[in-house]
Amino acid sequence: MVGPILRSLWSSTRKSFTPSSPPLSHSRFLSRAFAAAPAVDPAATTSASSIDPSRLRNVAVIAHVDHGKTTLMDRLLRQCGADIPHERAMDSISLERERGITIASKVTSVTWKENELNMVDTPGHADFGGEVERVVGMVEGAILVVDAGEGPLAQTKFVLAKALKYGLRPVLLLNKVDRPSVTEETCNEVESLVFDLFANLGATEEQLDFPVLYASAKEGWASTTFTKDPPAETKNMSQLLDAVVTHVPPPNANTDAPFQICLQYGYAGFMSMSVDHRLLWTLQRVSMMEPDFYLGRILTGRISSGVVRVGDRVHGLRNKDSGAEKIEDGKVLKLMKKKGINMVLTDCAGAGDIISIAGLSSPSIGHTVATVEIMSALPTVELDPPTISMTFGVNDSPLAGRDGTHLTGGKIGDRLMAEAETNLAINVLPGLSESFEVQGRGELQLGILIENMRREGFELSVSPPKVMYKTESGQKLEPVEEVTIEVNDEHVGLVMKALSHRRAEVTDMGPVPGTVGRTRLSLTCPSSDVRSYEACKNFHNLNLC
Repeated sequence: MVGPILRSLWSSTRKSFTPSSPPLSHSRFLSRAFAAAPAVDPAATTSASSIDPSRLRNVAVIAHVDHGKTTLMDRLLRQCGADIPHERAMDSISLERERGITIASKVTSVTWKENELNMVDTPGHADFGGEVERVVGMVEGAILVVDAGEGPLAQTKFVLAKALKYGLRPVLLLNKVDRPSVTEETCNEVESLVFDLFANLGATEEQLDFPVLYASAKEGWASTTFTKDPPAETKNMSQLLDAVVTHVPPPNANTDAPFQICLQYGYAGFMSMSVDHRLLWTLQRVSMMEPDFYLGRILTGRISSGVVRVGDRVHGLRNKDSGAEKIEDGKVLKLMKKKGINMVLTDCAGAGDIISIAGLSSPSIGHTVATVEIMSALPTVELDPPTISMTFGVNDSPLAGRDGTHLTGGKIGDRLMAEAETNLAINVLPGLSESFEVQGRGELQLGILIENMRREGFELSVSPPKVMYKTESGQKLEPVEEVTIEVNDEHVGLVMKALSHRRAEVTDMGPVPGTVGRTRLSLTCPSSDVRSYEACKNFHNLNLC
């Protein structure tokens, strides 16, 4: 449940709070934030010629939370020869390692049988769905990881719907088949549920013809046939990588057109932030940003067309109601590409590839970088609107100013605006008396923001979360959530009765795959009623999306 997770971030008995960690000086914070950015290996330089688009594969790894996605990324990197110093190598944010969840999407690349695989690790929690929405437009395929014992759950439906909407070719991976409770019959049942989910979400005939693999990411193997103990010579991830090369199409890229790129990730300013970039050598849309003491802002994205080289003249563009607006003129100082967990330099990059570029200081996520001849910007990424809001303000408690170093409303506002620049799923609106309304997807997302600010030395007061409403055609609308509950059969009636008083409607009901005496309920319920339903904390398995 999101409620207990949020309550672990701050005390519910006090509206105001101060950081418990020692205050960070400005210079110390600067060094810590910039150290979080991936270091460039000056000795590592890729070939001067851009990669043939036919040898590129861009794929995202998507899954429900805790279905083994990050562990799978570790095994794929090791299979392709990357040096992984520790488990969960893609989780570079401290809160990700502490809580065991993925918060931000990350891009890396590996080489497999003369093919370059650009792989995107995405979060599995619904509150961070904006990270998934940002990157699905950068790839042509997706590895859908599903727990063979649990089957498709709430976030599985969300991430799959986004992938199918963008026309991605999926590869289904049934993970954790090594568990004693998982049998071939169980896997067939889960595969049937996934197929029904594809059909209900409007998948095309090509998308319905997805390959199925069985894996144990923990043990580091994947197989095209069901097994619990594959032969030693095939006890690796080679069959999954071969499936990606075979079933995921290469990017439809035109290297002869002008350069364009759309930005999606990155870090900027003196605070660590994620920005993803989509590159185009006539146009590139920014997707990521990272800070560097010597190079400045580093933008990452997928090149939509053309070829970009170090030293090329480029400019940043953004869409306005009146048309494309130029942000900044500049020159490509460095081109970089993530290889495994290291950043390497390259001389040029071509259409379809995901690359990082340095040389511009103003473009941000969703903006376009292109050659100076191009004056049209790429379309921006459309994200689902926020559903809850909280008010952030100055800490006015009697203990204010004892531990934090950033106390004023101006500093709090600058930090929130910087977060909104790199996290498109968050909106920040100025309020009264040095307060700001922060809108987001859920309590966990805003709780992570609060914890990051606390660790950075900010003191602030926050209000309880409020559900957001909107008006269309004179009618007031409220967000509706899908609630999935797993409960013992004897308690089904009690649960349904309790939620029915909260305007919940049952959409599906059936046994939990691989279990006896357990029922899974799927309901839709208004967000305000879900959050006010205190009895939800008594359910051990509750997934909200």
